[in-house]
Amino acid sequence: MQNWGQGPSGEDLEKKVIDMTNRFKEKFQLDPKKNKKPIILLVAVLVIIVGVYSSMYEVNTEETGVVLRFGKFATFSEPGLHFKVPFGIDRVYLVPTGRVLREEFGFRSVEPGARPALSNRGLEEESLTLTGDLNVTDIKWIVQYQIRDPYKYVFTIQDPIGTIRDLSEAMVRRAVGNANVTQVLTTERVSLAATIERTLQETLELYDVGIRIVTVRFQDVTPPDPVKGAFNEVNEAEQQKESMIFQARAQYNQEVPRARGEAQRALQEAQGYAVERINRASGETNRFIALLTQYQQAPEVTRQRIFIETMEAVLPQLDEIYIMDDINGGALPLLPLRKHMEGAPR
Repeated sequence: MQNWGQGPSGEDLEKKVIDMTNRFKEKFQLDPKKNKKPIILLVAVLVIIVGVYSSMYEVNTEETGVVLRFGKFATFSEPGLHFKVPFGIDRVYLVPTGRVLREEFGFRSVEPGARPALSNRGLEEESLTLTGDLNVTDIKWIVQYQIRDPYKYVFTIQDPIGTIRDLSEAMVRRAVGNANVTQVLTTERVSLAATIERTLQETLELYDVGIRIVTVRFQDVTPPDPVKGAFNEVNEAEQQKESMIFQARAQYNQEVPRARGEAQRALQEAQGYAVERINRASGETNRFIALLTQYQQAPEVTRQRIFIETMEAVLPQLDEIYIMDDINGGALPLLPLRKHMEGAPR
């Protein structure tokens, strides 16, 4: 049953009046048969005091008061001091609409603060979930929510907090059951939390309880203690695998463009060499055709000119030159002027 912050009920006030009357009788030793007037006066004074006391109530800054009169909704109360009809005629439910509330699963905050101490003693069954590939994981999560409509929150269902907890557990177990252990422990935790948040909000809207889910966050996701060492080894192997994949990709991105550039350079050099050889062959062909045309027109002159041009190209490359004279029958001396000209100052 939800524990609402509200003023004293009529039964509570009646018990207080009877208790105070009995104390007064015992203190002053009054006999109801002989002294009825003081007792009636006392009861009247106590009823007035209790009525005045129970007619005031305070609504804090982060709360909204839901006022019922004879069990039927009457109005809302804003933060501040208010008055109501006493003796249980008006009942006030204080709903924390201005705060972001939270429910913890798989653990409880022992010491609240900036870094609260956490305890999961006796909550193992609440945190253990089964993944889609039949692995057990230990998941601790929180659900933060805000009361959007205090009337629906109070009167639509009997136990809104219990409903939130039951739905949250169902949504988490369904989402984890549709994923494998790798996704739950490493890669897909954020997307799984977002999916749980969306489906939980949709379900609460179908229930129409006036609650808005602020966030669903995994506090801790670990394998169970008996297999935690094996899971850590698997995670290390996965990390090494990813590291080696990244290194291979980096080397691939470095070597492949370089090889492509070298291949393109070699291809362009081959194409340039082919163009050069073709042009050279075309030039030689044209020169031979022109020389053939001249030879056909003047054979003797062409032969003489070819001989002279050949000697002009060959003789400068020789160190010593010997000329054989058929008439004199011997070698003619030739002054090596080229060597002396190469060594002479200019």
